Amino acid sequence: MRLTTRIALVMGLAMPLLVLGSGALLLRLVTRDVHAEQDAHLRERAAVLLPMARGLLRTEDSGQPRKAANRERQLLDAGLDVGVRLLTAGGGSAVAGNDGGTAVVPGRNATTGDGRQEYRVVAAAGPQPAATAPLPVAAPDPVTVRARGHAWRALSVEVGGANARKGPRGTLWVFSRGAAGSAEITAVQHRILVVALIAAPLAGLLSWAIAERATRPLRRLQRRAGGLDPGTSAARLDHAPSRITEVDDLARTLQTVLSRYDEQAARTQEALATARAFSATASHELRTPLMGMQTNLDVLTDHPDLDPADRADVLDDLRSGQQRLMATLIALRALAQGDLVEADAFGVVDLSELVAAAVADVERHVARHHPGVRLTLRLTPGLHLSAWEPGLRMAVDNLLRNAVVHGSRAGLPARIEVALRPGGRPADPMAVLTVDDDGPGIAPEERHQVFQRFHRRAGSPGSGLGLTLVAQQVALHRGTVRILDRPAGTGVRFEVHLPRPGDPAADTRTLELPLHRTWLSEVPGEGPHELPTRA
Repeated sequence: MRLTTRIALVMGLAMPLLVLGSGALLLRLVTRDVHAEQDAHLRERAAVLLPMARGLLRTEDSGQPRKAANRERQLLDAGLDVGVRLLTAGGGSAVAGNDGGTAVVPGRNATTGDGRQEYRVVAAAGPQPAATAPLPVAAPDPVTVRARGHAWRALSVEVGGANARKGPRGTLWVFSRGAAGSAEITAVQHRILVVALIAAPLAGLLSWAIAERATRPLRRLQRRAGGLDPGTSAARLDHAPSRITEVDDLARTLQTVLSRYDEQAARTQEALATARAFSATASHELRTPLMGMQTNLDVLTDHPDLDPADRADVLDDLRSGQQRLMATLIALRALAQGDLVEADAFGVVDLSELVAAAVADVERHVARHHPGVRLTLRLTPGLHLSAWEPGLRMAVDNLLRNAVVHGSRAGLPARIEVALRPGGRPADPMAVLTVDDDGPGIAPEERHQVFQRFHRRAGSPGSGLGLTLVAQQVALHRGTVRILDRPAGTGVRFEVHLPRPGDPAADTRTLELPLHRTWLSEVPGEGPHELPTRA
C-alpha cells in the first residue's frame, strides 16, 4: 500500500474520531448549560412560591378550610410550567395515577427516599414524579430524580410557619421535566454526527493530496535509485537538495551505501583477479621445477642400477626442486594475503621487538646452514607503529634472507649489519630500518628491477618473490624502500622508512589502505605497482 494511501486512510479515520471526541465535549457543555438554565428557572419559581406555601400552611393551621382552599389554588396556579408539591409531617394514603405510577393527591401521604419518614401532601399539581418515586431528604441544590424511565430536575425549599419554632413546617418541592432542553441537545448530537460523516471523506482526500505532494521528492529519489545498474553504467545517484530533511538524509545514506558497494565490488573483483592470478602464476612458475622433478624420477625408474654417485646427484636435484616448489608456493600465498588484507588486521606493533626476533631466528638458521655468516644488530628500543604484524615480519625476514644468500663474495662468508633507528622530521617521525651486506652489490640501473616478481639472478636458489614481498608490505604500510651503496666498502644497503606516529593507537593514516592492490595479479615481467622508492 502506498504511503499516501496510508496517510489518507489514517486521517480519514482519525478526523471523525476527533470530531466525535470534540462533539462529546461540546455536548457535555451544552447539557450543563441546559441544566443550568433549567435550574435557574426552578429557583426562580421556588422564590415566587415560597411565600404562598408559607401562607397556605398558616391558614391550614388556623382551621379555615375555605381560605386554605383559596390559598392552595393560588399556590398551584402560580406554579405555571413547573410541578409543585407541598409536604408537611403527617399520614394518609396514595392512589394510583394515570402515568403508571402513583398519583400525588392532596391530603394523602408520601415518603422520603430513605423510606423512614412519612409526609402529608398539602398541595400538589403540575408535572412531577409519582408519589412512590424516592425523593432525597432535602435538595437545596437541584438534583436529578429518575422514576419509571423518566428524569426530573427537583429542588426543595424548607417552609416555616408564622412562629419558626411552634408554627407549622413543611417542604416545598418544585419539579421540572428532565426532557426540557432535550431538543437542543438532540440537535447538537445530530449535527456532530453529520460533521463527522462529512469530515471523514474530506479529511481523507485532503490528506491524500497533501501527502502526494509531500512525497513527490521521495518518489523522484526512488526513480533515480531504481534506475541505477552498476553492471551496465558507472552513473551514480545524483540528488539535488529538496529542503526536506528526511529525504535529503535518505539520499545521503543511499549515496554512502552505493559508494561502499562500489568499493566492495572493486575489492571482490580484485579478489577474483588475485585468485585467478594465483592459479595462473603458480602453474607458470611451477611447471619448470615439476618437469625437472619428473625427469629425475624417470631417470631413477628407468635406471635402477644407476651409479651411486649419479643417483646421489639426481636425489639432490629432486630435493632442490622440492624446496624451490615450497618456497614459491609460500611466497605466492604471502603475496595473496597482502593483496587481500583489510584495515581491521592492523594494530600497534613494537617494531624494535619484531626486528630483534627476526634477527634471532635468522641467526639460528645460518648457524645450521650457513656457518660463518655474521649478523650484527643495532636498534633503538620502543619504536611503535600501526602495522599488520605478520606482513611486516615477512618483509623483515625476506630482507635478512636476501642478505644471507646474496650478501657475500666468492669464498667469503656474508657480513650483515642490521640497524633500526628513529628518523624523519618532528612533525613526520619515521622508523628507519637498514640492512647492509658486503656482497657484490647491485648496479643502479638494475635496482628497480629486483622488486619485480620472479626476478632472479642466474643460479639463485630463491623464488624471485622475496623482494617483491618486501616492496608490497612497505607500500601497504605507507612507507618507502630504496637500494643504496653500502657506506663503507663494497656491498649494498636496503633502507626502509615507515611512518611512526606519536600515538600509534590513534593513527589512521596506515589504516587507509590502497584500494587497488595487484601485486599478485600483474602480468609476470611487467612488475607490480610503481614502487614507493626513493632515488
